[in-house]
Amino acid sequence: MAVELDHSFSTTRALDDSFATILDLERVIPCVEGGSVLERTGPEAVKAEIKVKMGAMSMTFTGTVETVEQDAAAHRVLLAVKSREAGGQGHANASVEFTLADGGGMIHTNAQITGKAASMGEGVVSGVLDALIKDFTEKLSAL
Repeated sequence: MAVELDHSFSTTRALDDSFATILDLERVIPCVEGGSVLERTGPEAVKAEIKVKMGAMSMTFTGTVETVEQDAAAHRVLLAVKSREAGGQGHANASVEFTLADGGGMIHTNAQITGKAASMGEGVVSGVLDALIKDFTEKLSAL
């Protein structure tokens, strides 16, 4: 199942500071509810985990988050997320694009979900992802 979502966020942080913050995966990933960094695996990559509640089910996904593109002049960052469901057959992969501007920016998420999470249906998956990203933008703004 593929899900695409767009969110805006605002911040009082300077544009270059916002750009640097997005690149700091060890600060950004814990802004996702249930998200944590397990270890740094490279200069622009980490192994991470997220615990997600979907309806009555709780699932844990473990995988990598990597900065695959960064354009300081355009204040744009593209992250690639590749994860597998612990104890299951499913995965949750995504590209997350940040386009920053003075006072905030936009986040475009393109996620591919399989397994138990996908079996919950597109409405439930979209709702959970939407809530996670909205909560993330609030925490990101407060960093």
